[in-house]
Amino acid sequence: MPKVDKGINLTAALIISMIIWGISWPSNKVLASFGTPFNIGFFRYGFVVVSFLFVLIFFKTKLLISKNGIPFLVIAGILMASYNYTFLAGLKNGSPGAGGILVTTLNPVMAYGIGMLIDWKRPGKNEFIGLMFGVVAGLSLLKVWGNKAVFAEPGNLYFLISALIWAVMSKFTSKSAKYGSPFAFTWWMYVVTLICLLPFCEFTEIGELTQTTDIRFWGNVLYSSVITVTVATTTYFFATSKIGAEKASSFIFIVPFSAAVFSFAILGEKLEIHTIIGGLLGIVAVYMINKK
Repeated sequence: MPKVDKGINLTAALIISMIIWGISWPSNKVLASFGTPFNIGFFRYGFVVVSFLFVLIFFKTKLLISKNGIPFLVIAGILMASYNYTFLAGLKNGSPGAGGILVTTLNPVMAYGIGMLIDWKRPGKNEFIGLMFGVVAGLSLLKVWGNKAVFAEPGNLYFLISALIWAVMSKFTSKSAKYGSPFAFTWWMYVVTLICLLPFCEFTEIGELTQTTDIRFWGNVLYSSVITVTVATTTYFFATSKIGAEKASSFIFIVPFSAAVFSFAILGEKLEIHTIIGGLLGIVAVYMINKK
């Protein structure tokens, strides 16, 4: 039987994860309407901690990590809790479509910028070209020539902060393999995230939400936690430990296009030419950055 390239498997897993992320934007927009970012975060990461623990038990993954990795673990958990707040606050107060494009376009660029500052190295020729393609893709998806107001909307500031937080957090998760299993590191990070959210939760509102029978709430909670975080986000963090935060983050250029395609397929939203062009440029950006 021919051997399957592990790099191809990881690439395929990342692409699927980015498609899942794309679908999660409208899903989380609905979820944000049910409560504060902290209360929604309580449900999201509560389900994540439980569901991911079952995954670790099934694969017999040891939960132990090196004590040297605890500082990275704690910082990553705090950053994840911060991202949960800015992400959901942005969905609630900003434009989710345009904001999502801002995050997914700026995130890889910021990740590369941070990586260059920390490692003191410049991106290669293909990486630089890929980043430029990614920026142009984002501008095309935003249709900036007729949508300049997106940069002036106060709520979208949350998305800009989200992009920066995620880029920094990716650098910390990229070190996870040094301290044990990347999956164990990620599970403990989710535990820290949940602990960080607890002091800001309103448990009266949480109690009311636990009694709701609204399928929109429970359906989106399960998708946002089990599918988006436990499956897709964990795959992304695992990839950062294998190929680095910079190259893993480049796959995020796929997210806005996948979100637009599934909005067209599921919700019947119009798929415009600038969206198609921007999406194709984003795919080219991923290819160029990861080309050997």
